[in-house]
This record gives sequence, C-alpha cells and structure tokens, in this order.
Amino acid sequence: MVQNRNNETKARGYHVGDQAIIAEKQAAGLYVVATPIGNLGDISLRALAVLAAADAIACEDTRVTARLLDRYGIATPLTPYHDHNAATARPKLLARLADGEALALVSDAGTPLISDPGYKLVREAVAAGHAVTTVPGASSVMAALTLAGLPTDRFFFEGFLPPTAGKREKRIAELAAIPATLVLFETGPRITASLADLAAGLGARETAICRELTKLHEEVRRGDLGILAASASELETRGEFVIVIAPPSDAAPAEAGDVDALLRAALTRVSVKDAVGEVAAATGLKRRDVYQRALALTKHEPAAD
Repeated sequence: MVQNRNNETKARGYHVGDQAIIAEKQAAGLYVVATPIGNLGDISLRALAVLAAADAIACEDTRVTARLLDRYGIATPLTPYHDHNAATARPKLLARLADGEALALVSDAGTPLISDPGYKLVREAVAAGHAVTTVPGASSVMAALTLAGLPTDRFFFEGFLPPTAGKREKRIAELAAIPATLVLFETGPRITASLADLAAGLGARETAICRELTKLHEEVRRGDLGILAASASELETRGEFVIVIAPPSDAAPAEAGDVDALLRAALTRVSVKDAVGEVAAATGLKRRDVYQRALALTKHEPAAD
C-alpha cells in the first residue's frame, strides 16, 4: 500500500523517496536480513518491508542500525545482539520467537552470519522448530570477488587471520595449498603485517586489496601479492579491508622488474640479507638468484651469508 509521505499513518511502514509505504505484517519467525556494506542505497525493497514490519530487530550496534532505519523512516524497536551479549540475549530472542513474534536479525553491514555470532541464533531457532528465512542482499565477500578480476568458480572464505604473528603464519601455511581463490578480512592497523606474512607464505600470486567498498572513496588495488605487501605503507588504513588472492595454480613466476621492486622496497626497511630472504620467500625464487639481483641493485661486494 502506498500513501503520500505527508499523510499521517499509525501503521508500520517505511519511506522510499517521497512515498510512504505501509509494510504488511510478517509471519512469525526469524528473518536474516542483509543490509548495505557502505552505501545506504544498497538495500532491497523486501528488506525494508521486513525491517519495518518486524516486532524487533536484533543488531550488533544499535547506533549503526539506527542510521539505516532513520534513512528510510523505520521505527521498529532495536535490541542488541553481538559477541559480548549473545549468550544472555539469545534465550530472550528465542522466547520471543516462541511467543509468535517476527524478529529480524541484521549485522552492522552486509549479510549476517559472516564473521558474527548470528549462526548460533539461527541454529538454535531451527532446533526449536521456528521458521527461519533469509532476505539476501549486500555482502563484502561477493562484492570483492566481483571486483578482483580473479577466478570465482571456487573460492574459500577465511575471514580474519589470527592477530598474533606466530598463529597468523601457521594459518597462512595451511591456506597455501587450498586450490581456490582466497578471501580474507583485515583491519587497518593489521593490514601491513598481514600482507607481509601473506606474501612470505603464499609467494607470487595475483591479489586485489579492496577498501571502503560501495562508499565514496572505494579503492581496489590489484597486482602481485609481494609488490602490494611491499607498498602497504601507502594504504589508507581507515576502515576494513577485503583481500582476494588467486589460487596457487594461477600464480605466475615473478619477473625481473617485480623482483627489483620488491628488493628496493625491502631494502628501505631491512638489511640486504634479510631483504633477500624476504623476497625469496615472497616470490618462490632461489635465494642465490635473489641475492645476485640485490648485489646488482646495491652494488655491494659479496658478503658472507
């Protein structure tokens, strides 16, 4: 039902442009609703209808979700559901489902259950016999895959790597043999260290680093993983990153220009010996060959290894 936005109505609804739309009552159950990952225009009409008609919306951060609801004139009550309160909030949400309510589950951005605690709520709702349905939409994983220009027929979503160096390196070693495009999340403060470890552990692979997807300052950097890692200091670190890395079979041998670029970048930070080890690990080339290139670049006399 569509009404002029200027007309008052007590029914639940939402605004699209200059129209006020009354949302039809939803059947009882849990609705897993995808929300925009950046651009608030990237939401479906069905998602707006479900959010407007739900008895409540379970969300990670009420302030973030409130901005979306305000944009579309939705007044549905919000209730927090996140990592820190999930154990206590989940039974209350399940009780509301048992009472016949229609509840929407959203994340701060994108599709719920991707790197958030939503799957436990879905699992327990299904086990209790409640209806669960999805309202699909934006996903940073799929958005990054479509922009990367890398194989999409098979991909492996890793999420966030471990924050500590030792555990991160171990996990990267496990990922190295997976015959699929890799998709990872990373934060701004950790992007430089993670890219360096990925380059050392995976070698020369085509990579795309995506930041601020769908937003005004959307940025995608594509190239060899080692070169991107060496230039990571140039990245704007605000926001979160999606890293897409080609499968091992698609990795091309490093060319001389690439090796030189990696060496020059490494030599600004570490010694010749350490730079050689770093670039050899990143490219898969023999250490002695990389060492000869380093000598040619620096014009150093051969030193004991």
